Amino acid sequence: MTFTKRVQPDRNKIEMNDDYAVKYWTHELGITRSRLQHLVEKVGNSAAAVRKELSR
Repeated sequence: MTFTKRVQPDRNKIEMNDDYAVKYWTHELGITRSRLQHLVEKVGNSAAAVRKELSR
């Protein structure tokens, strides 16, 4: 039997292909999935960049 260490997700990046990550970020930021997708397309998948854009 082989055990593998589970890798923690990078909380500095927003991975739109990961349903768990999308659910986390939509809840964390208080926005919809479509709004999150739009922001990631606009400023990239950096959580800091998305937060900065939201604060505008």
